[in-house]
Amino acid sequence: MQFAAVQRIVGILLMLFSLTMIPPAMVSFWYDDGAAAAFSIAFVVILMVGGVAWSMVHSEIKELRLRDGFMVVGMFWTVLGVSGSLPFSLSENPHISLTDSVFESISGLTTTGSTVIVGLDDLPPSILYYRQQLQWLGGMGIIVLAVAVLPMLGIGGMQLYRAETPGPMKDSKLTPRITETAKALWYIYLGLTIACTLAYWAAGMTLFDAVCHAFSTIAIGGFSTHDASMGYFDSTLIEMIAVIFLLISGVNFALHFVAFRRQSITIYLQDSEFRFYISILALVAVLASFTLHSTGTYESWHESLTKGIFQAVSIGTTAGFTTADYSVWPGFIAIVLLFASFIGGCAGSTGGGIKVIRFLLLIKQGLREIMRLIHPSAQIPIRVGDKTITSRVVEAVWGFFALYVASFTFMYLALAFTGLDLMTSFSAVAASINNLGPGLAEVGTNYASLNDPAKWILCFAMLLGRLEIFTLLVLLTPAYWRK
Repeated sequence: MQFAAVQRIVGILLMLFSLTMIPPAMVSFWYDDGAAAAFSIAFVVILMVGGVAWSMVHSEIKELRLRDGFMVVGMFWTVLGVSGSLPFSLSENPHISLTDSVFESISGLTTTGSTVIVGLDDLPPSILYYRQQLQWLGGMGIIVLAVAVLPMLGIGGMQLYRAETPGPMKDSKLTPRITETAKALWYIYLGLTIACTLAYWAAGMTLFDAVCHAFSTIAIGGFSTHDASMGYFDSTLIEMIAVIFLLISGVNFALHFVAFRRQSITIYLQDSEFRFYISILALVAVLASFTLHSTGTYESWHESLTKGIFQAVSIGTTAGFTTADYSVWPGFIAIVLLFASFIGGCAGSTGGGIKVIRFLLLIKQGLREIMRLIHPSAQIPIRVGDKTITSRVVEAVWGFFALYVASFTFMYLALAFTGLDLMTSFSAVAASINNLGPGLAEVGTNYASLNDPAKWILCFAMLLGRLEIFTLLVLLTPAYWRK
């Protein structure tokens, strides 16, 4: 383990992160909301900490190995979560504890969208903007952004990219150089953000709300500038715009890149993961809409359809925006929506969950085992589209699923041990590890009432989900630390 090289990079990344305090500080000056001092102090502190960490080992310029990449990613997201909490801790409004500040920061950066802050409508605009900015930065991953920047500083990025995005991907490289790959993904990400902002603005949002909600929509985060979330606007047009951009953001960004480069939308229809992704969300939307109408939750079909479609896409892609408190809907549909978040978005998207491609492979593997019972000697390959999936990939998916279930169970029991009821414990872990946000029961609207130990457990769950299990758990294995 090259600790000096890792420290050097973490220092550089912290210095880069300190720059993200400048935009909310400018917003604070513009609105004169009194929060500028909090962002200014946070900027200086993070810059100094990063600068000191870098200066101590600035001459340690070495090529990172994959093992070092895991350490950088794990350390940076942990340090970043703490650093990002500074404005919340230093601000007078909201005046929240260190635990709540770290929880809010990690929730934003991991695009989970769980909040412990009540009274969003009364917060300073700069704090509201900062929460949304955290989600936008976390959406594609601070590390991927750094991959496009670090080569200019003499640091290779392939190891970081591989550590940030474990699991099945369409292509390990979209362009010949990893820097160009990161830039291409960010151009698509930025383009979608601008398009979403303009659409929201044209639909009736203020420019401030349009920018903020575009940040959390494209990041599939779910933070809002209002306690009522998207329901505040009471606009079917805004809700459908959100549905469209959430669907787009839940698709593998590599697929967007290929479709843009080839100037063809048929690329999407040819992709098995995309077809499965759309089918699942369509099925959940139909179930939700039909149940809402048949149970009399909403009397008109129009309201049942708009509420059902919006919540199915919002929860299914793990965004967590709400137009109604779905936790008080009929139990069947509330559970269906929560279970949909376990599938989540496509691999390589800003969505959370286990990922569509993994579920697709698990289903195909299960069907293959059934066929083997009928034809024990048959050689039955698993195919996704026209590609045969190797046994190594299938084994990795099963390994991921096993670790996911084990981690979920452990944290579920840990939350229950802190005194939470079983439904709250189950849904809180599900919403956190899937980077969803709103859960059921006590965490249906916010997480403010939870005890501090539960919040720290959920912080770990959010990080675990954002880094897709392996990246974080590998740091806890004895084999990782052996020479």
